Amino acid sequence: MNRWRTLRFDFSAMASPCSLQMDGCDEPVMRRAAAEAIAEVQRIEHKFSRYRPDSLISRINQSAGREAVAVDAETGGLLNFAQQLWTLSDGLFDITSGVLRHAWDFKRAQFPQPEKLQSLLAKVGWQHVAWDGEQVRLAQAGMELDFGGFGKEYATDRAAAVLQQHGLVHALVNLGGDLHALGPRGLPELNGAAWHIDITPPRPTADGPDAPLALLPLARGGLATSGDYERFFIHEGQRYCHVLNPTTGWPVSHWQSVSVLAANTSTAGALTTIAMLKGADAPAWLDTQGVRYLAVQHDGQVLHNAAF
Repeated sequence: MNRWRTLRFDFSAMASPCSLQMDGCDEPVMRRAAAEAIAEVQRIEHKFSRYRPDSLISRINQSAGREAVAVDAETGGLLNFAQQLWTLSDGLFDITSGVLRHAWDFKRAQFPQPEKLQSLLAKVGWQHVAWDGEQVRLAQAGMELDFGGFGKEYATDRAAAVLQQHGLVHALVNLGGDLHALGPRGLPELNGAAWHIDITPPRPTADGPDAPLALLPLARGGLATSGDYERFFIHEGQRYCHVLNPTTGWPVSHWQSVSVLAANTSTAGALTTIAMLKGADAPAWLDTQGVRYLAVQHDGQVLHNAAF
């Protein structure tokens, strides 16, 4: 008789530490499912990473200002998702805004040159993307698409889908902090308990570096966090982070972090980014989306809705 056990598989992808954790009693199936899920994450990275010159995204960007590029159904679905997010956010979530990274140097703590920032802002705007459902064309030379706002979250959902296709229903996918729980714990002695997720505080606390901001029971769905602590520099007491407003080209500053729990990780990740960009209006806006959230304001105040 097969014995229930927990297996964990650690790997690296998308410049992040990743893991798959699952409870089950058929170890060969669990190992096969994990291998295929990891391969799926790697496939998505190779296809959509702007860091790879041979990726589809790089080919689209290299054709900016020239010809349209035909895309497959998967890419088309992501472009439709990007268009929906642009509309939902009143233009704040814009996958053409990644080009603004060329103006900022967070490693050297350097501000952008005003002329360069203005020239890049002229290349930002989903309204300049010609997308007809089959072909995509960037109107201006130098424009870029960047799936970084939801690429890792999409890969998280796809990895979870692969595990589910193998019949696994007690699993947790973690791609660099973007999470998807297929269902609660499966070990009989745990009696269907949720996975316990530590929400990391965005700043050091008096309780020590390992003290969580919150402990969240996650049984099913996606959890993602956006914050100002990944790439940043501090100048004259002001923090400047990598989350850039596409209309001004300057970093957001109202939130230290925003965590969202939604039906899937792609939705959760997109909503956290939009919330960071919406500033003080984020809590009221997130309430309209019907999701659970926890946000840390610039002054350290923690806000959450009743459902979190």
